[in-house]
Amino acid sequence: MADAPVVTRFAPSPTGFLHIGGARTALFNWLFARGRGGRFLLRIEDTDRARSTPEATAAIIEGMAWLGLDHDGEIVSQFERAPRHAEVALQMLETGHAYRCYATQDEIQAFRDAARAEGRSTLFQSPWRDADPADRPDAPYVVRLKAPRDGETVIRDQVQGDVTFRNDQLDDMVLLRSDGTPTYMLAVVVDDHDMGVTHVIRGDDHLANAARQGQIYAAMGWDLPVWAHIPLIHGPDGKKLSKRHGALAVEEYRAMGYPVEGLRNYLTRLGWSHGDDEVFTTAQALDWFGFEGMNKAPARFDFKKLENVSGHHLAMMEDEAILAELDGFLAATAKPPLDGIRRDRLSAAMYCLKDRAKTWGDLLEKGEFALASRPIQPDAKAAAALDAVSIGILVELTPQLQSASWSRNDLEAVIASFMDPRELKFGKLAGPLRAALAGRTATPSVYDMMLVLGREETLARLEDVFSSGRD
Repeated sequence: MADAPVVTRFAPSPTGFLHIGGARTALFNWLFARGRGGRFLLRIEDTDRARSTPEATAAIIEGMAWLGLDHDGEIVSQFERAPRHAEVALQMLETGHAYRCYATQDEIQAFRDAARAEGRSTLFQSPWRDADPADRPDAPYVVRLKAPRDGETVIRDQVQGDVTFRNDQLDDMVLLRSDGTPTYMLAVVVDDHDMGVTHVIRGDDHLANAARQGQIYAAMGWDLPVWAHIPLIHGPDGKKLSKRHGALAVEEYRAMGYPVEGLRNYLTRLGWSHGDDEVFTTAQALDWFGFEGMNKAPARFDFKKLENVSGHHLAMMEDEAILAELDGFLAATAKPPLDGIRRDRLSAAMYCLKDRAKTWGDLLEKGEFALASRPIQPDAKAAAALDAVSIGILVELTPQLQSASWSRNDLEAVIASFMDPRELKFGKLAGPLRAALAGRTATPSVYDMMLVLGREETLARLEDVFSSGRD
């Protein structure tokens, strides 16, 4: 088993969209397999037919694709494998590792009520466990695992360490329901075995399941996978992650404009660490990721840290990569695409935008001056900066800008020579310039904007302000 190629899997239930906790589980499995040249498989656990929807399945697949978590082989449907699950249960019947239980729900409840009244364990002990297999009443039955009653089951977990469960605290779980359909616990084990999964990496809320599932492996004589139960994600207040904390669908993070590399980096750090490294590339994560860096305690989701990490990644990205991912963001949020001169200007402005932005929305907001078309419509604050005195200053400045060579040094020199004799401070001039060129007061520097827009567009935007003032 130790020398076998690594095979991991992600097995979501399509009863809702891919939430951020599921995305991190998928990411951990992907990193572990890909970093070791192994295989990463996708299984949709769609046995809950009443709640499973094609839309949720599609959203899970799309969310994983956006995160860059490619999987190997065909997607496995757990529902379609029900005959195989039943086949394994029948094999356990034949070998004596399972039995038919004819106990009714009323009988089970009566057993538990009596046990509770007598202060005994309410764990159901079926009277059919040791019955003669030939004694088969003409009545509905379930198939139960004949679990060991004595001793202990030890889960040797790569994250949690050795976790021991007393066997007398584990019941004879149902493998097949009375209608012949397999239970989740059976289906998971059979699927993982048949798919060749070597490492089961999942949330630590499944730790108790591992003890019961391990008994199925033992009954079938199958090798156990390597267990790794990772800590859950909590909110900043230490409580279970909820929507107010950030327990949102992955698509919502995409719509909020987080660059995918930044989100992957942040999710990797939720419950795992590599020394003091906070910002790293996916290539580095693939090289570094392993169980030794895993924490036992729940990770805490923090939007401020996510924004900080995302900002670092945005600043590190090549301009062409930014524009490509920006196209996807605009399409996913039903915003108009970048084209023509707007795309060229934003590309030219990237040097003064990407170091200051944390999300795609932030980048677009800071780059609005490059995207806007004439005449620029100022917001309320910008309009207030364009009073009669300020417009008069811009009218005087414009002829001197017309003769500038349009390099940064020359533009700085022209504006300095304009301000000095008039005893103007730069802020007195910068405010109206920002308002005229961008229609807002929070922008990149006026020099960056003039260089990106060019002489013709800069002067035309100033002329629009004059014309508006005259009107």
